[in-house]
Amino acid sequence: MEEDLFQLRQLPVVKFRRTGESARSEDDTASGEHEVQIEGVRTGLEAVELDDGAAVPKEFANPTDDTFMVEDAVEAIGFGKFQWKLSVLTGLAWMADAMEMMILSILAPQLHCEWRLPSWQVALLTSVVFVGMMSSSTLWGNISDQYGRKTGLKISVLWTLYYGVLSAFAPVYSWILVLRGLVGFGIGGVPQSVTLYAEFLPMKARAKCILLIEVFWAIGTVFEVVLAVFVMPSLGWRWLLILSAVPLLLFAVLCFWLPESARYDVLSGNQEKAIATLKRIATENGAPMPLGKLIVSRQEDRGKMRDLFTPHFRWTTLLLWFIWFSNAFSYYGLVLLTTELFQAGDVCSISSRKKAVEAKCSLACEYLSEEDYMDLLWTTLSEFPGVLVTLWIIDRLGRKKTMALCFAIFSLCSLLLFICVGRNMLTLLLFIARAFISGGFQAAYVYTPEVYPTATRALGLGSCSGMARVGALITPFIAQVMLESSVYLTLAVYSGCCLLAALASCFLPIETKGRGLQESSHREWGQEMVGRGTLGTGVTRSNSGSQE
Repeated sequence: MEEDLFQLRQLPVVKFRRTGESARSEDDTASGEHEVQIEGVRTGLEAVELDDGAAVPKEFANPTDDTFMVEDAVEAIGFGKFQWKLSVLTGLAWMADAMEMMILSILAPQLHCEWRLPSWQVALLTSVVFVGMMSSSTLWGNISDQYGRKTGLKISVLWTLYYGVLSAFAPVYSWILVLRGLVGFGIGGVPQSVTLYAEFLPMKARAKCILLIEVFWAIGTVFEVVLAVFVMPSLGWRWLLILSAVPLLLFAVLCFWLPESARYDVLSGNQEKAIATLKRIATENGAPMPLGKLIVSRQEDRGKMRDLFTPHFRWTTLLLWFIWFSNAFSYYGLVLLTTELFQAGDVCSISSRKKAVEAKCSLACEYLSEEDYMDLLWTTLSEFPGVLVTLWIIDRLGRKKTMALCFAIFSLCSLLLFICVGRNMLTLLLFIARAFISGGFQAAYVYTPEVYPTATRALGLGSCSGMARVGALITPFIAQVMLESSVYLTLAVYSGCCLLAALASCFLPIETKGRGLQESSHREWGQEMVGRGTLGTGVTRSNSGSQE
């Protein structure tokens, strides 16, 4: 301690410049005069003389010598054994989410036939799940920002598991309608796993890891279709609901291993817990902890909706809401359209069929055949190349351009469906369209946690997820109801929506490629974001802006 104080006493003059970086020239070193450059501070300040024996104020000292932030610790520890475990655990949550969503396309026609439900009740069974998800997404984000990422995620998973299994014992339609709505309410919190996951990833691995987690979504959708092929003919839909909850059960058992986010702990003032978490990760990864003291960020109000509409984030929030809305609207719309298009053969066959069959009993039903399951499986497999393509371009083009490209290609494929193509070409267009709209979804999941600060990250992701559920709630009325009136108008709606989403992606004011996660919302975006690798030689990064 005495040596530290002695060194600090050798700094008689402190100057400030508005650059956000700290630098020291040879002349300054020779003269004993040092400069600390801090972004956001007015230029032209006079030198501050320190009395003999006086300690340099904490906010004036260069913190890179003896302090570090969570971002620095995560970067220093790097990607290792801990992140691999976390990847699998987060993947289980995504797999469970995908299975609960994919089951809608299998359960609806089955109950339509078994319980002799009219068409509007079948559509309502799908919509009620999205109503639950829409109403809870922001709530789960608020809980995660107020009480911790782990707490919100654990409650939502246990909620979904309980009502998912309980819905398998529903005796009548009204019961399963309510129970599936409650399942949707719980699913609305599953995206918070991305928030927790992203906050433990080093900058260089973040985009790739979040995208690879999306592989578990694709695995979940494929597994649900395969499970239905074997379970539905022999055991029925009730066993399918029970077995589909297995990934949720595994996650519920293993989630107690999850630590709380160190970023959240620091933001909430629990510094000791954050240090213990970082030491645990360093031990598991076999990496050393950074030297010095962990900087305690300013304690902020967390989970406030108004923070999403500050001048820095207002435009970003509105554009992201539309992007997420368009993603879900188009993705789930394509899933619903796929069955109709495959059954008809092509768009022209749908149009002629609608004209030929004027009077069709709403209670008439058809069980899904093996061919229907195979078609569903083929289009579902398209999400794997979608992940690979997005993984390849997202760090080359950036997040904004990647989303714009995915929306544009989906819009083009939708327009090409206007042509009376054969079955093979129809399958190819649907394959490409689903690959790229799922890729757009994945890019949005990378971008959204990166653009918001720690205090509102979970709420920002939750509100975007809620807007996605609004799109998913509306899309059955377009893909099913409007389709009966005009298939061309239906395709035009999806194509036009994605074209607007591509423009919205281009107009996003912030590009997060190559940036770290922002800790505080009380400073200009980007001050804490630039990674060490982007700084020039001989320039030391200053973290002093984190202390307020």
